Amino acid sequence: MPPRRHRRAVSLRHHLCVSNTVLPLIQRAGVPVVVLNLQPEAAIDYRAFNRLEDRTAMTGEWLAHCSACPVPEIANLLKRAQIHFHQVTGVLDEALTWQEIEEWLAAARVRSALASSRLGLMGHYYSGMLDIMTDVTLGTSLLTARHIPVTGEYEVKNAMAMKIMDLLGAGGSFTEYYAMDFNDDLVLMGHDGPGHIAIAQGKTKVRPLKVYHGKVGRGLSVEMSVRYGPVTLLSVVEDADSRFKLVVAEGECIAGEILEIGNTNSRYRFPLGARGFVNAWNEQGPAHHCAVGVGHVAATLEKAATLMGIVFHQVC
Repeated sequence: MPPRRHRRAVSLRHHLCVSNTVLPLIQRAGVPVVVLNLQPEAAIDYRAFNRLEDRTAMTGEWLAHCSACPVPEIANLLKRAQIHFHQVTGVLDEALTWQEIEEWLAAARVRSALASSRLGLMGHYYSGMLDIMTDVTLGTSLLTARHIPVTGEYEVKNAMAMKIMDLLGAGGSFTEYYAMDFNDDLVLMGHDGPGHIAIAQGKTKVRPLKVYHGKVGRGLSVEMSVRYGPVTLLSVVEDADSRFKLVVAEGECIAGEILEIGNTNSRYRFPLGARGFVNAWNEQGPAHHCAVGVGHVAATLEKAATLMGIVFHQVC
């Protein structure tokens, strides 16, 4: 089946396309370009091909497998025209090919949605936490589960991270790491406030608190764990060099005892181990908040960062 059309990206399948045909279309569209270098089969049936007696049919069959031929020409043209492009190389009906195409389409939807999203700021900024400071010149868990991410502590960048994860269907729960379990080589992560109840493990609980954690006031707080299995962490990081970048880590949410304190609380295992993950994550200079979602979506996040023109770094 042909790739779906999307208004924020152009996908062109080239079968002996010539560059003077391609360039005007791309220049007119003015959007990111994905070149689909796809051939109809994994390999040519050489013996069947060589048994063809009709030279015209032989030429036609040969050209049917020549989808890779015009890609260098088009790449050269786009480079000279200073038009950024990306490639998907593979077999037309291969699952891996369509997975990569779907990742590009999802990344394009993220870029499109962020461009048209509205951001609301309520309350007063707390100036004590400089890592979440951003130049800016309600039932939070319920709203977050309804695709309206809400963050505490005026954490604008993390609201964006949660929205990106939610757009990918991964959830996007407000969290931070606060301790490590060196016996089990795990990282403990959680936060009070806007847990994404749509990605909870089992039923969520509502726990009354006489005082919120380090904050003025009392009331109900949502207690849950993120669904067990593969997870992805995303932090929108602001730094001196690249201004903004996406920092990502893939790991696993593990079953086990958690603190029953009215927070989102989970136990996470990373390929680098607890020490290795914390060191590698901190080296990227993230804020102490991040978004956690279910599934491994780093490949799609990398494509989204590319389409948005910002740096991407995967810790693990």
